[in-house]
Amino acid sequence: MSWLSSVRKGIQSLTKRQSADNLWHKCKKCASMVFTKEWEDNQYVCPRCDHHDRIGPTARFDGLFDRQKYEVLDSPEVREDPLKFRDTKRYTDRIKAARSSTGERDALINAIGKIEGHQAVVGVQDFAFMGGSMGIAVGAAIVAGLQKAIAKNCPYILFTAAGGARMQEGILSLMQMPRTTVALAKLREAGLPYIVVLTDPTTGGVTASYAMLGDVQIAEPGALIGFAGQRVIEQTIREKLPDGFQRAEYLLDHGMIDMVVHRHALKDRIGRLLSYLAPQKDKKAA
Repeated sequence: MSWLSSVRKGIQSLTKRQSADNLWHKCKKCASMVFTKEWEDNQYVCPRCDHHDRIGPTARFDGLFDRQKYEVLDSPEVREDPLKFRDTKRYTDRIKAARSSTGERDALINAIGKIEGHQAVVGVQDFAFMGGSMGIAVGAAIVAGLQKAIAKNCPYILFTAAGGARMQEGILSLMQMPRTTVALAKLREAGLPYIVVLTDPTTGGVTASYAMLGDVQIAEPGALIGFAGQRVIEQTIREKLPDGFQRAEYLLDHGMIDMVVHRHALKDRIGRLLSYLAPQKDKKAA
């Protein structure tokens, strides 16, 4: 289908909620104007420069699970605003705003389904929810996802995207680092694989804990992955960092991750990994 035909078809199919304002998407990398339908059909990857845009749990699950069939797991109930935190806004107001804009309860959602015929529990961190920040709810969701994987005797796959720990929860947010590490140890005791897919961006305490503990570390092209920001590092060591520092390709070249996989090939690659790492587990689950 030609570019002009795509535009004409999109205009003819406009609903009341659609307008010229959302008919086009401007790529954040190359600034090209892309027909929104074409961009969405391409799994939110720019067809001009191949930039992988950030996506939320629903789009991730739809592109990963077989026939888009999966069950979203309930998020654990946790105590909200334990420190009664307030800066320019109350923390509770920030949570309400994030829930309203994303439609999700917090920054990590779990679902269970099959990937290339292999059952797996998949967790997705949503950067749109307060920068995907790691708080008590995120820690509880990861633990719940791991427990579900152990109960179902299947692997756990985690897509990370975060700016780090959630400052409004102070030390309680940092406690999620050892908490998730202990839960991961139980998954390994059960002999089940843990696969991490690092997406843009994965930074801070998330990188310093569960994001780097996978049996296999995958990253999407161009993803920013690191602990401290590049400017902070440069000011600390007083040296200019190399081009592409903290990007997925740089980390692959220096042995910090196992592979960089295009979003279009991600489902097939994960399916193959599951067939290598847990073939007998899947037979038992079936």
